[in-house]
Amino acid sequence: MTAALQELGEKLTEGNSQDVLSVEVSSIGELTVFVSSASLPRFIECLKTDRECRFSTLVDITAVDYPERDKRFEMVYHFLSMYSNQRIRVKANVREDEQVPTITHIHPSANWFEREVFDMYGIPFAGHPDLRRILTDYGFQGHPLRKDFPTTGYVEVRYCEVEKRVIYEPVSLVQEYRQFDFMSPWEGAEYILPGDDKAEAAK
Repeated sequence: MTAALQELGEKLTEGNSQDVLSVEVSSIGELTVFVSSASLPRFIECLKTDRECRFSTLVDITAVDYPERDKRFEMVYHFLSMYSNQRIRVKANVREDEQVPTITHIHPSANWFEREVFDMYGIPFAGHPDLRRILTDYGFQGHPLRKDFPTTGYVEVRYCEVEKRVIYEPVSLVQEYRQFDFMSPWEGAEYILPGDDKAEAAK
């Protein structure tokens, strides 16, 4: 399988040299192709229609946030070919202020995937027919999967018995409660756990 994916990666590189930046086959047999964001529609169209590829099934679209990078976000697309039983991952790096071209005209199922990425990361998709939030409320502030989004969010929701409706308020949790100690509960313990005495005796 790895040899077949390497061959496919070489073919894609040769046939799409203007789009493909690099190709990588992992040790567990996963093919990843890196392209520029502007090339995404053209390259994905090729993956779908080329007789030797036929990656006709869009499995997922997501993103990864790398705040320290100049191109902060990494778009990730997963495709499946039902004809050759192969999978491929396509990646493209984008800046925070950059729009990603939509692929809804190639894969209609990308509609909700792109809306989710927009909702969770704030990445806009140029040409999307209905780009709006899909998982959070319409008045939600921020994008929850960005690394700089606070764990408590910016607002809290509660039901008001007096007004008989749901109301939104700024988060009232004080700042010191937002800090987390990731030390193991066993570190620094002054007592001996059952069985530890046997380990000491065996030394």
